[in-house]
Amino acid sequence: MMTSLFSVALGGAIGASLRYGVGVWLLRAFGPTGFPLGVISVNIIGSFLMGVLVVLAAQKGLTHLNPFLAVGVLGGFTTFSSFSLETVNLIEKGQFGMAGAYVVLSVVLSIAGLLLGLWCARGVWA
Repeated sequence: MMTSLFSVALGGAIGASLRYGVGVWLLRAFGPTGFPLGVISVNIIGSFLMGVLVVLAAQKGLTHLNPFLAVGVLGGFTTFSSFSLETVNLIEKGQFGMAGAYVVLSVVLSIAGLLLGLWCARGVWA
């Protein structure tokens, strides 16, 4: 258990550092665009890498690396890759309604959660 926890923590630190690096690199390369280019880039790249990882880990018998690579590195790089994986898993199981509900609820409730957090913080600590 502690080994897995350490693997996730180490991977998360690596992934978060990579996410920051990509954002800095894109800002230097394109300048301020007003569009969240860094966020969308890491979400797309992370989702692609999650897809590759899931297949290769299963084919090569390397699923024991998932705590470090999938949860840690890619989770730190972008939590959107996990969201994408869960959505595709539901679709592949033929649970289209569940997948649609998961997508809509995840997006809408996450935005609502952020708005609620802003409202609470601004009201309490304003």
